[in-house]
Amino acid sequence: MAKRDYIIAYDIRDKKRLREISKIMEKNSLRIQRSVYFCENISKRELNGIIDRVLPILKKSDDLRVYTIKDRGFALGDGVDLNSAYILV
Repeated sequence: MAKRDYIIAYDIRDKKRLREISKIMEKNSLRIQRSVYFCENISKRELNGIIDRVLPILKKSDDLRVYTIKDRGFALGDGVDLNSAYILV
């Protein structure tokens, strides 16, 4: 089974639900911003496991998004010169 990289981002309205979800995410991924996580080299089954633990906590007012990283373009730890143009395709 192929492994891929994913970005999971969410917007949770209730602080209690927010804490619950962040605990789940911190066990399974790398936090890169407050509500944005990087899941490196995981299978679709592993991703579905994370989502299956998070979904029962979510309410209609919440928002959860999962993005597949098809080609990193650069590796974690690489610097990006913000003074020059960098275009994500």
